[in-house]
Amino acid sequence: MLVHGTTVALRKGRSWRAIVLRGASGSGKSDLALRLIDAGARLIADDQTRLTRQGRAVIASAPKMLKSMIEVRGVGIVKLGRTQTLAEAPIALLVDLVAPSKVERLPESASEVLLGVAIRALSLAPFEASAAAKLRLAVAGGWR
Repeated sequence: MLVHGTTVALRKGRSWRAIVLRGASGSGKSDLALRLIDAGARLIADDQTRLTRQGRAVIASAPKMLKSMIEVRGVGIVKLGRTQTLAEAPIALLVDLVAPSKVERLPESASEVLLGVAIRALSLAPFEASAAAKLRLAVAGGWR
């Protein structure tokens, strides 16, 4: 299954957990991904993410032609190094990038089913200064 979204992985303990950032063109997917990568996350895929099911997990990876590449608005297509990328990781969180007015202050827990697996989901305003920190908290388990 191929989805429109940028996927980054955050380290949780000894393993990596993927976050799929979804939104329209220009919604801030790559911008937020760059801020996360700058803080130690790894790029899995930009713009399109391949999803496969392995047991009870959905695994994110990049289509072959897009591996290690990210579009940086105003700069162009950039190839990232091995220390900034990861081949695949299980998805921990689906994030829909929306305008600040669309983000609930205290949202109910939500999930979405992908390939038969329920995955936590939330909406986030990507250009807020705290957006990357909010995602790190959500993946670390500080979100319920």
